Amino acid sequence: MPIGPWELLIILFIVLLVFGAKRVPEMGRSLGKGMREFKEGITSPFGDDDQPVSKQLEAGDTPAPKPADSARKQASG
Repeated sequence: MPIGPWELLIILFIVLLVFGAKRVPEMGRSLGKGMREFKEGITSPFGDDDQPVSKQLEAGDTPAPKPADSARKQASG
């Protein structure tokens, strides 16, 4: 069931009453900043060492095997 315009206005009015007119823009800015940082963190091509993952692999660094991989290798071999 989608939220209609009247329900949205009531929610915004309650938020304004609870937090105040000065606090609402600050909360919006911090929420936007957090969302941007989260998006950058997910889409970033950098690994843990702040180098692109492709550069790490070219340098000879092999990714650490996952625990399931090593258990599978022991079982098969």
